[in-house]
Amino acid sequence: MKAAGNSLASFTGRLSASCTRAMCRSVSLDRNRVPKALRSPPNRFLKVREPAARSFRVPQPTFDHPKLKLAVAIGLAGFTVAQCATSKNNLDSKFFRIVKQGSTKELRAFLEANSKYNIDKRHFLGWTALHVAAVNGNVEMVRSLLDAGADPNAGDDYVNVYRTASEKGLHTLDVMLHRESEFSESLRAQENYLGFTPLHYAILVESVDCVKLLLARGANPSIEASGHTPVALAKDNEMKHLLENEAEKFQLAEQEREAEERRRFPLEQRLKQYIIGQEAAISTVAAAIRRKENGWADDEHPLVFLFLGSSGIGKTELAKQLANYIHKNKTNSFIRLDMSEYQEKHEVAKLIGAPPGYVGHDAGGQLTKQLRAYPNAVVLFDEVDKAHPDVLTVLLQLFDEGRLTDGKGKTIECKNAIFVMTSNLGSDEIANHAIQLRAEVLNNKTAKAATGEVKITKNFKEQVVRPILKRHFKRDEFLGRINEIVYFLPFSNAELNRLVSKELRFWAKKAEEKHRVTLNWDTGVESVLAGGYNHHYGARSIKHEVERRVISKLAAAQEAGVLKAGATVQVVVHWPRPGESESEPTIRLRLKTGSRERDFVEIGDSPDIKALSHSFTKNINKI
Repeated sequence: MKAAGNSLASFTGRLSASCTRAMCRSVSLDRNRVPKALRSPPNRFLKVREPAARSFRVPQPTFDHPKLKLAVAIGLAGFTVAQCATSKNNLDSKFFRIVKQGSTKELRAFLEANSKYNIDKRHFLGWTALHVAAVNGNVEMVRSLLDAGADPNAGDDYVNVYRTASEKGLHTLDVMLHRESEFSESLRAQENYLGFTPLHYAILVESVDCVKLLLARGANPSIEASGHTPVALAKDNEMKHLLENEAEKFQLAEQEREAEERRRFPLEQRLKQYIIGQEAAISTVAAAIRRKENGWADDEHPLVFLFLGSSGIGKTELAKQLANYIHKNKTNSFIRLDMSEYQEKHEVAKLIGAPPGYVGHDAGGQLTKQLRAYPNAVVLFDEVDKAHPDVLTVLLQLFDEGRLTDGKGKTIECKNAIFVMTSNLGSDEIANHAIQLRAEVLNNKTAKAATGEVKITKNFKEQVVRPILKRHFKRDEFLGRINEIVYFLPFSNAELNRLVSKELRFWAKKAEEKHRVTLNWDTGVESVLAGGYNHHYGARSIKHEVERRVISKLAAAQEAGVLKAGATVQVVVHWPRPGESESEPTIRLRLKTGSRERDFVEIGDSPDIKALSHSFTKNINKI
């Protein structure tokens, strides 16, 4: 039924548009006198010219010809069918209709009757109610929506009539009619409105009262949407001065708010939420970022880190969390390049783009394309020691001056970017040195022994690590461009127990969500599983140990039919007794069978499990 309605709406819309164009041609009407929604779509987008607001506005049409009135009536009839077929929800339709009509009394009644309604609900074409109120210059409606909690900085998801029609699977005429009847008929259909905030629209329609109200209620006058800031859209000098002053005030207030937030919740604490251990590494990175955030860094040079240490100890994760902190989890703010893909000399073209005349010249480079889209990104060069030396030569200019020239000769400025390189060079030496330092701390019985905190000595850095780096990279100018070399050390015993506990909590959550099984464990389980740690593989060795000794048994019990939905499993440690063949503690699973605390049975003692285990052994022996 719905598909039939869509087909009918689309057919009626096309029919009405065709009739209208035919009638307009028959009476030789001027194109500028035909309603915007009923014109033939232009062949290409119009270029935005200064002042920017003029390119978005269209003249108001007049309807003084009888045949044109008839054409409009036919078009509106087709629109009515299209509206009935494409409206996603009657409640949403009523909400947006109230806002468009501008009745604050009806809005209050609607919100009282629907107390849990999302005030930032989007129209199925992408805009919010506050966008509608702002573009129509309705100050009272804007105030009512803001009082109800509407977001003054919400961006419009509507792009333009062609792109939106393609994404939504609608006819362009249907989108035009919805846009002009339910949003505004004074805007050009072919312009790009993606990301426009209510402030952008209020400036376009030159509603000074709406602009002042939005600014007073927290609208950000610095947001850039589709290449346009609010200031760029203002054509009145008084409006421009107002926006420039407010943008400066907003930026200062935002900086103060962020500074206060950093004082209350320092970067070190944020990073420790996601990374276990590595106290020294986190402190070093946080100190460098703090200098940059507070204006105590060289603005002409980007920040460059080199993370050294074994695999699986948090190097990549720290870079990810750094990007999330700086850019508030924005997409494209973290660029990761696996440098093992650049082991050959010619693969530098993959990084910055092929030169003219070569295949792939128009495609651009993997780094240059992403940096051009987000010049302030956090860029991770993972396993940089595996890249060809000539590939690293390209990075010299990038690290020194914060700019990069692509294969087309275009320069990308990225002085505010942060570059992080990771490497396993000297990982064995660093690990052995850290283990030795921990042993010395333990023997001295100092206060740091409990936490296992150690600090890499300057002599070790100069006499051991730097020669390794110099021997591999073969150039001092490359190493000289690195602001901080950060050392990642093997985990201490306390940190290993935290790693095991984190892994067990992960599997307990998954067991509850996927199988409705409750998983608990005794306190001694962490220390036993931590014994599977291998400093060459880092946290991955703990992950694999938990999977082998705990999760494999759970999977076998489920396959044998012993473990069912609603069960409770206790992970315990069996310590070997005198006379037993086992010399090492083992992990065992107990299944709760009754309501009392001691009503548990060993899962391994179940006949079904033993039969399944015997079957597995028999099949393995046949291989």
